[in-house]
Amino acid sequence: MNRAPVHDLVVVLPGIMGTRLANADGGAVWDVSGGALWRALRTFSRSVKGLRLPPDIGDDHPGDGIRPVGVMPDLHVIPGIWHPIDGYDSLLRWLEQTFTLRSRQPSDPPGTPANLIEYGYDWRLSCRYNAQRLKERVTEELERWQASAPERRDARVVFICHSMGGLVARFYVECLGGHEITRRLITLGTPHRGSLNALTHLVNGLRKGWGPFGANVTDLARSLPSMHQLLPDYACVSTPEGLTHLRDLTGLPGPDEKLLADAGRFHEELRRAAEAPGRDSRTDLVAVVGVRQPTATTAVYSGGLLVPSWEIDGVEEGGDGTVPRLSARPANAAGTGHLVGTSFSPNEHHGSLQHNRGVRDELWRWLEHEPPFHRGEDDENSLPLAVLAPPLLAHGEPYEVSVTVPDEVRGHDELLVVAELRAAEGGSELSCSLRNLGGGRYRGVFPPPQGGAYRLAVWVEGHMESKVTALTLVGEPGE
Repeated sequence: MNRAPVHDLVVVLPGIMGTRLANADGGAVWDVSGGALWRALRTFSRSVKGLRLPPDIGDDHPGDGIRPVGVMPDLHVIPGIWHPIDGYDSLLRWLEQTFTLRSRQPSDPPGTPANLIEYGYDWRLSCRYNAQRLKERVTEELERWQASAPERRDARVVFICHSMGGLVARFYVECLGGHEITRRLITLGTPHRGSLNALTHLVNGLRKGWGPFGANVTDLARSLPSMHQLLPDYACVSTPEGLTHLRDLTGLPGPDEKLLADAGRFHEELRRAAEAPGRDSRTDLVAVVGVRQPTATTAVYSGGLLVPSWEIDGVEEGGDGTVPRLSARPANAAGTGHLVGTSFSPNEHHGSLQHNRGVRDELWRWLEHEPPFHRGEDDENSLPLAVLAPPLLAHGEPYEVSVTVPDEVRGHDELLVVAELRAAEGGSELSCSLRNLGGGRYRGVFPPPQGGAYRLAVWVEGHMESKVTALTLVGEPGE
């Protein structure tokens, strides 16, 4: 197949935990993924204190010698910080195979131009810090690419960002002058207005079924500026007076007060910069918004725990299972200094948005090409599935999956819904037809899986375009 031409510089940013980290000697500090995930996590948990940041780190680097060394290739997770995420190697390979994009190879001479750049960053640190490093890298790479051929002199930058990577790129584009050279900013499940999951992780910590690993990770999470910048920037906690912003609450355990206040300033800076008058150019921002998946959106603090709810003001708006629908677009999208495209809304979970077929089809358009016309049924014929599956599962517990099909779908209560559970390291899969509970509700239960990472695929028989992917980490005995 002939590759579609792309003359711009394309930069891919992963989400939190999506970059491998090494120490000053080159030893792996965070490089845990794939089928051996749980076994490697047990070793990682003994050295997790080395990743903790000192108080008052602000937007600085702690000087601990830890550095980014590339994006995570496969499924990865640190329980208690974020839900499982699929890796990025598949996306990078697809971009190179589909478009005239080329990444820099280890065998290339120094200074070889490339127009597909993976920007790994130290995800522990402030998004401001990483945006400044992004600015330095993009400036260097774009100048090299523009100078490599006459037809590339007008090349600009296109960002493809998953999750927190979109906040890093947005800060560069909106606050550090990046809008002057950026053609398009594409965010996949970015929590522009925060994620309640980040708040519950900080308040509740990692508890049941995860042994001593939980306390270590909770301390790590509470030291990270980046984790606080993922907290909800909207009224999300129920009180007797109604929904309240975090900044107006007192006595909520978990978040660091200074980091919390700074996170509020971070989001305020984004809003103000996007609305600043007098810009010479405008950036096209496209937000991919996962929809219809049960997603924690608000919470109430009770009995020493933050109890999440899928509803806000009595309405279940959904999202991608991690980022609420209301958060996946900037709060001031209509008033920003850049052009905000119509969000693309796939029925997909947060951790697999970068692999969703519909998202990749849309990338054709966002990279200035018409998408393939032979890819099967369109959105009008799709069957939206809301899939509820456990992101973490203690050893010995059965694996339960629930699916809901909205009643506006014709025959929503007469479908054959199939689920397939497969270990991330490959091997044989378990599959079952879900039990029809009536009213568009379906349920299935798998026997307790062995410890490790798993991918669950759910679809309607005869409609593979309806497939939704959920990711799970299963503990091992004694954890």
